[in-house]
Amino acid sequence: MPSIQTGAALQTVLTTFETNPGNCPLLIERLTAAYAEFISHQPGFIAAGLHVNDAQTRVANYSQWDRREDFQAMLRTEEMITRNREINELCRSFEPVMYDVAAVFDR
Repeated sequence: MPSIQTGAALQTVLTTFETNPGNCPLLIERLTAAYAEFISHQPGFIAAGLHVNDAQTRVANYSQWDRREDFQAMLRTEEMITRNREINELCRSFEPVMYDVAAVFDR
């Protein structure tokens, strides 16, 4: 389970996918399979979560990695290059961006 905290020695990646309602269920299926079959087994992977908006036009993926290099290495594998091509066919766009946690709020 992802743990969000400032100062954590890990890499946070937020990826947003822009899609349409007709493709959203298949996109979620492909992303879930990618995590279950491949991504979660890669060195440095910690946790991830998929989020879908009500209109099923956007999917947000929050993932955590030990190091930036671990995430980048996963993206460069032949397996992920092939999967990303298939995922790209279901999206108008998708963009992974690396972030540092700046602040956390709770009740």
